[in-house]
Amino acid sequence: MRHRSLLILTAVLTTGALTLTACGSRDDNSKGNDDSGSKKTTVVIGVDAPLTGSLSALGQGIKNSVDLAAKTANKNNEVPGIEFKIEALDDQAVPASGQANATKLVGNKDVLGAVGPLNSGVAQSMQGVFEKADLAQVSPANTNPALSQGDNWGKGDSKRVFKTYFRTCATDVVQGKFAAQYLFNDAKKKKVYVVDDKQTYGAGLAAIFSAEFERLGGKVVGTDHVTVKETDFSSTADKVKTSGADSVYYGGQYPEGGLLSDQIKKTGAKIPTMGGDGIYDPAFISASGEANDGDYATSVGYPVEALPTAKQFIADYKTGGYKDPFAAYGGYSYDAGWAIIQAVKAVVAENDGKLPEDARAKVTEAMAKVSFDGVTGKVSFDEFGDTTNKQLTVYEVQKGAWKDVKSATFED
Repeated sequence: MRHRSLLILTAVLTTGALTLTACGSRDDNSKGNDDSGSKKTTVVIGVDAPLTGSLSALGQGIKNSVDLAAKTANKNNEVPGIEFKIEALDDQAVPASGQANATKLVGNKDVLGAVGPLNSGVAQSMQGVFEKADLAQVSPANTNPALSQGDNWGKGDSKRVFKTYFRTCATDVVQGKFAAQYLFNDAKKKKVYVVDDKQTYGAGLAAIFSAEFERLGGKVVGTDHVTVKETDFSSTADKVKTSGADSVYYGGQYPEGGLLSDQIKKTGAKIPTMGGDGIYDPAFISASGEANDGDYATSVGYPVEALPTAKQFIADYKTGGYKDPFAAYGGYSYDAGWAIIQAVKAVVAENDGKLPEDARAKVTEAMAKVSFDGVTGKVSFDEFGDTTNKQLTVYEVQKGAWKDVKSATFED
């Protein structure tokens, strides 16, 4: 990943030549020495993601990217006197596991921030735990708007519920509308069949897409639901075939999405399936026995491989020797971890070169003011803790691989 020279920190606080020493009860966990010979204080960045199971390809990319951010900070002595480590926990995309992991991270006094989770439904189970502990949470992948703006956001009554919650990716308000606009205006599709997996992320994204598609003048000719971890979607595929739809929109993840696309095409309905960032993965393509060229996916941000700001990130990730690719959320995970590092840096600078006793609360406060040029572009947060970076990309399956076909900054 990138080195500190790539990150142009725009926060007004700098550390100067401060010398840090371990403070309070943290002395027992201090390891190593800084250039002055003083012991370093360990700061742990928690990571929660599905590290096993069907979504582990994404989860491992999240974990590895945060790990690289911590190692880069240590290598560059980003915060003098501080040594960053990660504690990665597996939620298997299960809300109850996420909540248990949040409780475990809160119980480790060295954890001053957490990156994750992948799934919006898992995030719902964790937010209250982190809020009570004043522990900042930064997700690289949650897209459900209610997580940051409350359940009434769709009625125009947005209210921040958890001051500890932040994210580096755009929400489904942005992604769902962007997808509908592309399918209607660019792909020229007018009759869509909408399917979702009944989960927080999938159902929410499908609803936002549907509303925008109809607002543009398109027609939703039918709707249906599938169940996560099932594999036979022939009934839904038959409904799509008889509906006369010229396209399908799927709100959900790639394991089911790839099979759904395959089974729809096997009915003879040679129409594209479109989805959100949950299907933007090579596994979506490999899950289909039928060629699915022409299928679409949206994803947050611009293609990492095409970003000049990501060159060092990509090179360092390769040098790091990680077994799994950084996948769809690698850049956002690195930026999430780096945001925590920058918040810690600001807190230490304001406290005479050491961590205060209320470090967690101070880091949460500092997160709101974080601003730097990251792997994925400008990293900063609005009044809800949402990213100010609203760049998105549409990808199309071409010759058995995802190819970016349109990138834009979303404007409502």
